[in-house]
Amino acid sequence: MRIKKTLLLLAAMLVAVVADAQDSLRHEVLFETTMGNVRVCLYNETPQHRDNFLKNVREGYYDGVLFHRVIEHFMVQTGDSASRHAVPGQFLGESSETYTVPAEIRFPQLFHKRGALAAAREADAVNPERNSSMGQFYIVWGSRYSDASLDKVQQQLDERTSGKVKLTEQVREAYKEVGGTPHLDGQYTVFGEVTEGLDVIERMQEVETDGNARPVTDIRIVKATVVR
Repeated sequence: MRIKKTLLLLAAMLVAVVADAQDSLRHEVLFETTMGNVRVCLYNETPQHRDNFLKNVREGYYDGVLFHRVIEHFMVQTGDSASRHAVPGQFLGESSETYTVPAEIRFPQLFHKRGALAAAREADAVNPERNSSMGQFYIVWGSRYSDASLDKVQQQLDERTSGKVKLTEQVREAYKEVGGTPHLDGQYTVFGEVTEGLDVIERMQEVETDGNARPVTDIRIVKATVVR
């Protein structure tokens, strides 16, 4: 009887170990771009965004699209299907989409640190639920902050979120040491981060752009691949 109980206990422990391993495994996607390769991992804490992103990649949705919106010291954005065949100077970023992804905002666990992968969306006025675009996403560059500047950001967040989003000490330290865009926290879904190629993002967000923040010289995703 004692042996049976021991075997059952060992079996339960093995199941727990396997479950923990599966939870910690993160899918990764490689973007081959005209400015270099960028590799991202996807968070399991945002499963609907993870699965939607993997579906898009596997279907070739991102192959050939442009980084159509690039703002220095802020972020780079891509995923508009119309950009694949866009002519020079064409305004991009407002193509119609067939569905949205329900918001999975996990702040303060997941926030807009430098290198964060987050979903674009329509403005609050037409999208109060803050649902995400099915295809468009951005990668954060941002800036490093001082305590004084973070205090000002907190005031902005209090106004925009009715005091619901508070920058924790851990989050504040990350913005001071690593950088990012804290004014977006609690309002957009962060669902992954760059693991390789952050230098490529840095070079991207420094390129010359037109009045619509579109790069004058196209930056294109040549191919996107699920690599893990």
